[in-house]
Amino acid sequence: ANRKKKGSRGGRPTRHNADLYKERNTVERLINKLKAWRGIATRYDKTPESYLAGLHLRASMIWINDLLKATD
Repeated sequence: ANRKKKGSRGGRPTRHNADLYKERNTVERLINKLKAWRGIATRYDKTPESYLAGLHLRASMIWINDLLKATD
């Protein structure tokens, strides 16, 4: 009742958007896979360029692993 009373001013959404939740869940799972690599989780690299290179490396490793699993 309180959520409906607030209307567009805040609170949780009154409906659940399943498609939006699926997309959000996919992104959150990818971020968790990226952060499983210690160098990314702890921001070990000091320069933005080396950190971005680490992100690209880890993302490519995840992509290759997913491709290998899909072909088995």
